[in-house]
Amino acid sequence: MERLFLTPPAIISSLGEGIKTHIDKLLEGKSKTLHFSDRVFSSSQISGKEGTFGEVNIDFRPFPQNLNPLHHSRNNQLLWHALEQIETYIKQCIDHFGASRIAVVIGTSTTGVDENITVFKNVAAHHDAKEEFNQQQQYFSAPADFIAEVYQLKGLTYGISTACTSGSKALISAARLLKNNLCDAVICGGVDTLSPLTVSGFGSLSVLSEQQTNPLSINRNGINIGEGAATFVMTKEPLDDQSIQFLGYGSSSDAYHMSSPHPEGEGAISAFQNALHSANVHPDQIGWINLHGTGTVHNDQMEAIAVAKVFGDQTACTTTKPYTGHTLGAAGAIEAAILWGIISRRYNPEGKLPAQLWDKKIDPELPALSITDSTSMWKQSKRIGASSSFAFGGNNTVLILGE
Repeated sequence: MERLFLTPPAIISSLGEGIKTHIDKLLEGKSKTLHFSDRVFSSSQISGKEGTFGEVNIDFRPFPQNLNPLHHSRNNQLLWHALEQIETYIKQCIDHFGASRIAVVIGTSTTGVDENITVFKNVAAHHDAKEEFNQQQQYFSAPADFIAEVYQLKGLTYGISTACTSGSKALISAARLLKNNLCDAVICGGVDTLSPLTVSGFGSLSVLSEQQTNPLSINRNGINIGEGAATFVMTKEPLDDQSIQFLGYGSSSDAYHMSSPHPEGEGAISAFQNALHSANVHPDQIGWINLHGTGTVHNDQMEAIAVAKVFGDQTACTTTKPYTGHTLGAAGAIEAAILWGIISRRYNPEGKLPAQLWDKKIDPELPALSITDSTSMWKQSKRIGASSSFAFGGNNTVLILGE
């Protein structure tokens, strides 16, 4: 694949704000980032069960005063707050390439659906919508539309919603746009906010854990939903000396089941192999894999099978979801941003790898993996890593970043 570069990412999650904060906390092994709460329901005056969530509890920067109210949502405001971290790069690209040559591709699943909760409530209670329905916030393109509007960009703009691969698919789409010379820079990533809709949906599947998620353990019993955002600017040439290469990607669709992955990891294996081929690297060159690792019985089983099949048992593996929660449409982008930071010699000069947060109770039914602990380090002289994401319907992606 031709050379592509990712700027330092903008990132917000329950771990905090900024890539330095994320990497510092991950390498310290902080575990007090998920909270038992009912805020996802109580903030919308909806009854619902408390659970353990990865919440973002900060004051967001206000929208620009002249922004069309159609773009006002908590999802967009979380994204807007994150974008401040990379505005220098965005403005640099506008000055250098022009607004018509900058594309925007953002993944999401919740988009701004919660902005219409009061409308739905009024219709249900009174058969009358007392407030205007905000159709724009129902669009999966809403975050991308917002970015184009707020920065006055004129290039290709669209959203991606493929459940838990949305954020990683946005980076793959950005790479394809650049390779086909349809733009010179792409603002790409993902954003999702905690929503009663998605939390209730996962609850109906009986995959929510009331405790902190425990991936890869024999005692694993489900996921914690989180919220957050991560965005990059992707270009054909590095915008500064911090940029890291986007080496390749793989995707597949096994279409095994509406919500369960293929038990033998066929789609995951294909995605890993496609990514290695795209990046032109051997499995032995991958020094760390940021696993999808949701903590459900079926996901961890199939992913362990896939990793063992493609990489054996010597490649260091971690799932960072016990730190952030599962951020759904943002997960692929947030975990790519974490991979970017673990590769970076500025933010990770000693070459540490984050320790897996779990009870260390190995599931004997899973293939042996090299799961990280507090002593794990990059072994290869050249830092190259992978990030995997798997979604409903057998939608699978793997990204490879590195030096």
